[in-house]
Amino acid sequence: MKPELLVLIALRGEAHREIAASFDVRHAPTADERERAIAEHGGTIRAVLTNGSTGLAAADIDRLPQLTFVSALGAGYEHIDVAHAKARGITVVTGAGTNDDCVADHAFALLLATVRDVVRLDAKTRAGVWREGLPMPPNVSGKKLGIVGLGKIGEKCARRAAGFDIEVGYHSRSRKDAAPYRYFDRLDALAQWADFLIVATPGGAGTRHLVDRAVLDALGPGGFLVNVSRGSVVDTAALADALREKRIAGAGLDVYEGEPEPPRALIGLDNVVLTPHMGGWSPEALDRSVQQFLDNAARHFAGQAVLTPL
Repeated sequence: MKPELLVLIALRGEAHREIAASFDVRHAPTADERERAIAEHGGTIRAVLTNGSTGLAAADIDRLPQLTFVSALGAGYEHIDVAHAKARGITVVTGAGTNDDCVADHAFALLLATVRDVVRLDAKTRAGVWREGLPMPPNVSGKKLGIVGLGKIGEKCARRAAGFDIEVGYHSRSRKDAAPYRYFDRLDALAQWADFLIVATPGGAGTRHLVDRAVLDALGPGGFLVNVSRGSVVDTAALADALREKRIAGAGLDVYEGEPEPPRALIGLDNVVLTPHMGGWSPEALDRSVQQFLDNAARHFAGQAVLTPL
């Protein structure tokens, strides 16, 4: 008999079929569907598949007495109550490593689009405006990149930067002894040094509004910000003010506070490029994420050590 799985996130492509081959699936990607599924099937659900943004609260964990396994499909897990789950003896795993390349690719797409003003240039070209009537965007190559959070995604951003002859510095909770990049123990110092700042640090209470007015002012009127981590890491109001007042040159955001509602403080500004939290989404990344979930689950239910535990 297959274990009963509660899926709290939207799935695409063949993921439904692949997961259903190993589980009896209850799919509940909305709040109302989640409440109904837990009310009707909470007593028999043994596994939950979610992500960092959707999470799994302690109150819901307590309504799932047979739960022994929780997985985040991506690397994030900030809204999963990991401590409460562990106190119950529940195994919690992530999709760490499955979409790192995709997120790093997207970070550089946003950086290039923002610095080279691609979105506005596209609109101007369609309107018949030729280059002599437009300001020249700066180079990306040969500049300085500050990375906030030198985890796997941050490291892959740094590797991509090398192809553009970009000097890399970073800020994280501690120095990475093996990293060949300049370390800054203060984020504002990194921002002051850098031309570009890519935010790739985990979300959660410990990093909320880490990028605030002081950091943005340190980045300065020639600086560009890219955020592919979590919207909560950047103070949206402070960013909107900095963009509006031209205290920074531009921003590229795949994430923002209040998702999935549009970031209303930002959408009227022409020096910001926005995408709808797509950084980790590609057919290849989804395939790897689903396969890692299935591998972790198979090992857990066979009594073996999981691959990516928290």
